[in-house]
Amino acid sequence: MHATLPLLEHTDFPAITRGRLDTLQVNLGYRCNQSCLHCHVNAGPTRSEEMSCANIDALLAFLEQSGVATLDVTGGAPELHPQFRFLVQAAHELGVHIIDRCNLTILNEPGFEDMAEFLARHRVEIVASLPCYLEENVESQRGKGVYASSIRALQKLNALGYGQAGSGCELNLMYNPAGPVLPPAQQQLEADYRRELQQRAGIVFNRLFVLANMPIRRFGSTLISKGQFDDYLQLLRSAHQSANLDTVMCRSLVSVDWQGYVYDCDFNQMLDLPLEQGTAQRVHISDLDVAALEKRAITVADHCYGCTAGQGSSCGGALE
Repeated sequence: MHATLPLLEHTDFPAITRGRLDTLQVNLGYRCNQSCLHCHVNAGPTRSEEMSCANIDALLAFLEQSGVATLDVTGGAPELHPQFRFLVQAAHELGVHIIDRCNLTILNEPGFEDMAEFLARHRVEIVASLPCYLEENVESQRGKGVYASSIRALQKLNALGYGQAGSGCELNLMYNPAGPVLPPAQQQLEADYRRELQQRAGIVFNRLFVLANMPIRRFGSTLISKGQFDDYLQLLRSAHQSANLDTVMCRSLVSVDWQGYVYDCDFNQMLDLPLEQGTAQRVHISDLDVAALEKRAITVADHCYGCTAGQGSSCGGALE
């Protein structure tokens, strides 16, 4: 695995500061039932890192005390964590809106057959990875059989009301390019997804999000191996749009790793870039002061151009 931080840390990315915190994004661990080429977490079936029960309790205490409105749960496949259901149920009881970053195929794994029903019962918003509506493209990124399993999972979710108007169960899909290119326009691609998934499998959903691939971890290492890293970074830099700086996700979100430490975003977490620029000291969720976050400098490096290139990119889709 090639290290990417040395190629990113010397940057001229514009200085930005935080606004009001409204989302706590939590990485429960790196274990996953898939090993995707674009994965910026380098997750997979052999990874064993996972959040402790003590840190999950600290997350819940923070949510209760801070009044943060949204808990955004990711992984790996977050559902593989043995305390996933406990965390979701406890956050739901606090009145927190919950997002599950789901790879879809986990919903068909042995022992997880009732996971979709559990998510629906707690009105968990699902952001489901589906890098294309074409089988060949999906399986080139994610492996043989993933497309068919993903379609079955989407049909299961639709049957529970997900993606259906008035159900209270929101189903959003996530697209990312197959290689070192910017994603296409979100609005047009969403129309294509709606048409194709409806015609092919009768599937409906709420929205499509497009996400640019970040030149870090597994994807960044692959770019280095292919001699494409510098060209991709130049593409991101040349497509920078200053207007996107106002709505990048790090202004209103913090990311918590499986050990309970806090970062400006999930990408900074994977690069081990500390929360506050100019210091190497890590902040634990149990010590996080929400009031002190506002107007604080955000740690930046060259990968940040991935969020401001073109139409912009975030965990909530395009910024335009």
